[in-house]
Amino acid sequence: MATLAPTDQLPDRWQSPADADGSDPYAEGPRGGIDFRLILAVIRRRQWWILGILALAAAAAVLVTSLQTPLYTAQASVQINDQSDRVLSEGEDTGQFNSGYDTDRFLKTQVGVLQSRGLAVRVAQKLKLFGNERFYTAMTVEPPPPGLPPRQMRELTIGLLQGGLAVELPYDSRIASLAFTSGDPAVSAEVANAFAAEMIQSSLQRRYDSSAYAREFVSGQLDEAKTRLEVSERALNAYAREAGLIRTRDAPVGDGEDGGSGSGGASSVTTASLVQINSAANDARAARIAAEGRMQAVNSVPLLSSKEVLGNSTVEGLLSQRAALQGKLEQERTEHLDDYPGISELKAQIAEINRQITTVATSVRAALRNEYTAAQAAETALDAQVGTLKGATLAEQDKSVRYNLLARDADTNRELFDGLLQRYKELNAASGISTSNLAVIDEAEPPLSPSSPNLMRNILLGLILGLLLAISVVFLSFTIDDTIRVPEDVERKLGLSLLGVVPRSEGDPDDALADPKSPMSEGYNALRASLLHATSHGLPPVMLVTSAQASEGKTTTSEAIARTLARLGKRVLLVDGDLRRPSIHRRLSVGNERGLSTLLTSGDPLDSAVIASSEPGLDLLTSGPVPPSPTELTSSMRFRALIDEMADKYDAVIVDSPPILGLVDGVILVIESERSRRGGLKAALRRLRAMRPILLGAVLTKFDTSHAANRYSEYYGTKYYDYDKGQVSSSR
Repeated sequence: MATLAPTDQLPDRWQSPADADGSDPYAEGPRGGIDFRLILAVIRRRQWWILGILALAAAAAVLVTSLQTPLYTAQASVQINDQSDRVLSEGEDTGQFNSGYDTDRFLKTQVGVLQSRGLAVRVAQKLKLFGNERFYTAMTVEPPPPGLPPRQMRELTIGLLQGGLAVELPYDSRIASLAFTSGDPAVSAEVANAFAAEMIQSSLQRRYDSSAYAREFVSGQLDEAKTRLEVSERALNAYAREAGLIRTRDAPVGDGEDGGSGSGGASSVTTASLVQINSAANDARAARIAAEGRMQAVNSVPLLSSKEVLGNSTVEGLLSQRAALQGKLEQERTEHLDDYPGISELKAQIAEINRQITTVATSVRAALRNEYTAAQAAETALDAQVGTLKGATLAEQDKSVRYNLLARDADTNRELFDGLLQRYKELNAASGISTSNLAVIDEAEPPLSPSSPNLMRNILLGLILGLLLAISVVFLSFTIDDTIRVPEDVERKLGLSLLGVVPRSEGDPDDALADPKSPMSEGYNALRASLLHATSHGLPPVMLVTSAQASEGKTTTSEAIARTLARLGKRVLLVDGDLRRPSIHRRLSVGNERGLSTLLTSGDPLDSAVIASSEPGLDLLTSGPVPPSPTELTSSMRFRALIDEMADKYDAVIVDSPPILGLVDGVILVIESERSRRGGLKAALRRLRAMRPILLGAVLTKFDTSHAANRYSEYYGTKYYDYDKGQVSSSR
């Protein structure tokens, strides 16, 4: 439906319809956003192009696939832990953990190591790939010539290894997939396994090499400490020999028996002897005191009352015998008198035993006295020796001052040497007994089928690329093509309102126009309905029907508009304003001796040139004889007066004219489908806008809906106007 032209803003019928702010209400409006309906129409219109390009892309993918060399991919999997085990000499394991926040960076570093140049060199050296023709053939490259420099051959081999290797580490896993691709399945498996194995060996070697500097440094420090220890030991021994000091080094540091610092644990022979003799003297003194105590205990009590005597085994035995004899004596006395021989014999035996007891007790007392005397003598002798050794020790202490200093220096050097030696042993042990944090989970096996080329994948990729190419070609052609083909192009490319669409007639247009049920007649009836509401005041009194080029249906449209309006009971005047190439008189088979040019040049009244047509209510004003200067006639005041007179006498005036007139109430632009181009139409519109007309809209003529490929456009086509038993078809 056409937009309403703001004729209510005109102070008179010929004033330019400009807004108060100076803007042009008939300028091209802004275009909307993405029109998916239009995109679908373009695709449907070029569907065979798209299908053809897709078919060519699929065929090209099949051809490329058949020409490609089969490649085989062997895959191994390696577990990458963020900790490593260290095996100690006792067989225990300790784990070395990486910090948790750096785990992701550590895993990425390990993947980078797998892809590194150094690892590729190790693999090439292990498999002897430098100059290996089998390897180059498997990598689908020509073997290098014999004269190729070693460096170039090396770079070629390493580049092939790195190019065929693919390492993938999933985000949520620590098992890296290590794949190698070549033209030989056995080579692919060997290289993939070699990369996994050399990665582990390289990891261990890096750990060993990382401690090499520390070992070298500690080794140098150890040699220096050994030299210093040897010098200090020699100085200590030389001074001891010079001073006549004999030192033992058995005592711990600071525990010298002389009570000093011990000179680093050393003790002289004199000091050791003093300690031993002094200890012996103390023991002798204790023994003498004990002997003296026992002797005094025996002398202070009766002989047989002493514990020492009673504790003697001989005395105990004699006392037991005496007790037994006394028991027998008492028994005999109960039976016999004292002069009985048996009693006398028992008394004699008891007397002998008493004598023996006295003798033994006396000897015990004498032994205790002798023990005391010997202990006293030993004490005296040992005290004398202690005194002698004390003097010797005191004399030796002055000589020990320097010796102690030298001994402490030697002890310090020995402790340093022992510490460095222990650290050196630990470094040597730690550098060679660490296990790798990598572990091979699955070894690569020679693949049974090639991994590429993949026919289905290549066809899918070809179809995707073909689709992109097809879309690009279609929309490039659509962008370049400025032909007005479908009704949507009128608004999109020209910015004009669409008043109506007239479908192409299969037969004679005059016959189709004469048939009120034909699609062409229905199209012009729809155009009439649009014109009745074209402005806010309804049908414009004077309308100009024009086109950018000849044979677009301008004259047919003018006649059809005039006839449809006349059928509504309106008085209509059809004016042939094309003074250069008039055509209405030929279409309607009327004379052209008098017409518009006659009225403009003679001043005759309007009725003198108007011809009544066969259609009730429709009058004709032909162009008349062709004047020498049509532009001067149409721009004269006489032409303006004629237009006013026509508007006063008729309900509607339809002027068939080129785009040169600006004295009308509305302009209708006729556009032929699939012929008119945007450039020519824009030029015609610029000429029209120069006269500031009221552009009612455009009419698309000769529209072939079978070429539109747009369901929306079918609304204006023959399918919409097909009649079935007198009813309009509802199919669209």
